[in-house]
Amino acid sequence: MAAVTAPTRAEALSLFRSLLRTAKQFSDYNIREYTRRRAAAAAFAEGKKQLEVAKRQAVVYSLYAPKSKSVMELKVQ
Repeated sequence: MAAVTAPTRAEALSLFRSLLRTAKQFSDYNIREYTRRRAAAAAFAEGKKQLEVAKRQAVVYSLYAPKSKSVMELKVQ
């Protein structure tokens, strides 16, 4: 069994930024915030898997996204 090395700071930050960029692709506020929270809580070993899952979810969700905005996204006048 190969030894697992700890990620460098640059790798961890790169992964975190990628997860946040992917989270921004969701049009729905609730899904976007959930993905953002998951990115903050993800460990590096799990992070790469989470990034791939989030990318697939963003693509699929964009196909079936609701046309109206969430109440959380409406601007108060």
